[in-house]
Amino acid sequence: QVQLAESGGGLVQAGGSLRLSCAASGRTFSIYQMGWFRQALGKEREFVAAIRWSGDTTYYAASVKGRFTISRENAKDLIYLQMNSLKPEDTAVYYCAVHPMGSNVWNYWGQGTQVTVSS
Repeated sequence: QVQLAESGGGLVQAGGSLRLSCAASGRTFSIYQMGWFRQALGKEREFVAAIRWSGDTTYYAASVKGRFTISRENAKDLIYLQMNSLKPEDTAVYYCAVHPMGSNVWNYWGQGTQVTVSS
């Protein structure tokens, strides 16, 4: 099992920035990649960004590429999502997730943190 704890959400004006953090604990040696997803009210959960645990390759949704940056703190099982140039359409609950080795799905999820961007 891997446990995840997110922090850093809040209210920000359009054009502003926020940084989300996600700390992993438990069987972190089993992590293949970690990522961020988001779910806006009335919409399905969507992929935002991911980072491979080995090699730090990153992936982004087209809607956030160039504005968001996912990174990892190697000494700790910790990832960040730096969000710049925020837009009202970025408003959502943001979830941290883990894709373990040997799995083809994202098995572990955090509780979510609310990000609200006002216009």
